[in-house]
Amino acid sequence: MKNHVFLLAFLLFALTSNADDRRKRAVLLPDSAPPSLSIEETPQPIVYEETEDETSLDAEERAAQWGAYNLNSVPLASEHTWKGTAQRQLDSLCNTPLFATSQLGLYVFDITAGEDLFAVNYRHRMRPASCEKLVTAISALSLLGGGYQLLTDLRMAGEVRDGVLEGDVYVVGRMDPLLAQGDVYGMARELREQGIDSIAGTVNMDVSFKDTDDYGWGWCWDDKWGPLRVLTIDGRDTFAQEFLSDLHSVGIRLADEQVHTTLCPSSARLLRQSQHSVDQILPRMLKQSDNIFAESLFCHIAANGASGRGVGHRQAAARIKSFISQRLEMDASAYEIADGSGLSLYNYVSPQLLVEFLVYAWQNEQIRLHLYGALPVAASDGTLAKRMKGTEAQHNVHAKTGTVEGVSSLAGYATNADGHILAFSIINQGISSTRAAKDFQDRVCQVLCR
Repeated sequence: MKNHVFLLAFLLFALTSNADDRRKRAVLLPDSAPPSLSIEETPQPIVYEETEDETSLDAEERAAQWGAYNLNSVPLASEHTWKGTAQRQLDSLCNTPLFATSQLGLYVFDITAGEDLFAVNYRHRMRPASCEKLVTAISALSLLGGGYQLLTDLRMAGEVRDGVLEGDVYVVGRMDPLLAQGDVYGMARELREQGIDSIAGTVNMDVSFKDTDDYGWGWCWDDKWGPLRVLTIDGRDTFAQEFLSDLHSVGIRLADEQVHTTLCPSSARLLRQSQHSVDQILPRMLKQSDNIFAESLFCHIAANGASGRGVGHRQAAARIKSFISQRLEMDASAYEIADGSGLSLYNYVSPQLLVEFLVYAWQNEQIRLHLYGALPVAASDGTLAKRMKGTEAQHNVHAKTGTVEGVSSLAGYATNADGHILAFSIINQGISSTRAAKDFQDRVCQVLCR
């Protein structure tokens, strides 16, 4: 009997304790602090008291409450300061029904002041869309440099006798998306200037630089971009046909009218080299958001400055993750790097990671000088040419845009009225309206530039 009484008392105590717990105030914990914050500066939990008045509010009224949809994990500054005013304005923007059905990741770091300004879900893993190109560009500038050359070689094996090349011609490609018709015609002219009017051997393409995957890891079947080929002309997969045509046009006869794919022997003599730098790749890649240009740099990151053979996304991802670990001093295992362009749905980064890349780039002059001018400028050029016109953000935002199904993103730099440089990242995920997400992003930028 005593045991039964004890068990009944224990159950009553447990039920009472659970009821008390449910009535206690809810504590919402922010994400952990970024590496730039000291222990003393780590954002503290924001505490909400449940009251009878709050439980009676409808959804529209709750939208006006701090943290109804999102939680800023940076402590509020005084409302009489620019920082405090900006924080409250950003909080007001974040508290909208748009985020009742979609996810927001937002992080703003004041580079000039060296402190966080605003953060919402800033460590959440999200799909970056074309803002992934910032990861690719900054990694390439750091690992390779702006002057690094993407090379295409014309080589010859054999001897020329009485105008006949008793040997073979090789074009060694290294995935240069800027290789143009003029470059290819120049190769044909070079052979003619070597005194060649006939090729007894074969014409060959060495495309061993990259693996054989025609599309990026995680690209959708209906993506219009690709195939990812090593040798293209003005982005077209027509190198073989056009090179043969150019050879004929300069008066070179061929014993074999086919272009073969094979490795170039190391003994083959270099006749001509076409070259384009990373600096020439970046404007098209960033301002126009060209995915093939981004994938080209991704492959060169994989090769890491060496000649490369069979490189692909695994090697590139490994080198970028090493960059994240060693240069940014972040946990690279928390992210997934699937491609160089952001087309892949397998990419997962965070607003914090993008901002850390941007801060690193700004603080390293040899990266900043190459990157900043290649970014789209609000109300001026690139993918931002028609956005933020007539606002405080006009010409004051240099940032990369991103769009894939259900995702819209914007990340880059904003300059406020006091000349402070702010690095920011905004990722809207799970959206049904890209226009609504872009409007939100533009308004955030306007606040940052005041």
